[in-house]
Amino acid sequence: MTNNPAPTPERAIYGFVLYLGSIVGFVLYLIWAYIPDQWLYSVGLTYWPQKYWALALPVYICVCLSFLYVFYAGYNFLITPPPHSMKTLTDKFAKDRPEVAPAPYAIPPIMDISISEVNRRLYLTEDFHR
Repeated sequence: MTNNPAPTPERAIYGFVLYLGSIVGFVLYLIWAYIPDQWLYSVGLTYWPQKYWALALPVYICVCLSFLYVFYAGYNFLITPPPHSMKTLTDKFAKDRPEVAPAPYAIPPIMDISISEVNRRLYLTEDFHR
């Protein structure tokens, strides 16, 4: 089997079942959250989590997601090597600047830019060059 994003009958069935399952789960959540316990007990549904979790669970999920965004950004800052690190040097697979200039209005060729050139373009202002 190849990794193809084209729609197949199996994917359509899985998607439809997932859609129906999410609708049923949401309806069950609404029944649990809004119908009083006495009504549920009278129908015979006695084993339900406390109503506290109807509000607490979505709040915990939102807080966890926001924490993951902050954690992910912080982790990327931690694993990024500093500019003076040996890991920022080039290797044999680097593409150097071509010797000839590209034609005007042409797409420039793919090449690696040194970290000093990146810093010069990003962080030095025009006032500093004068």
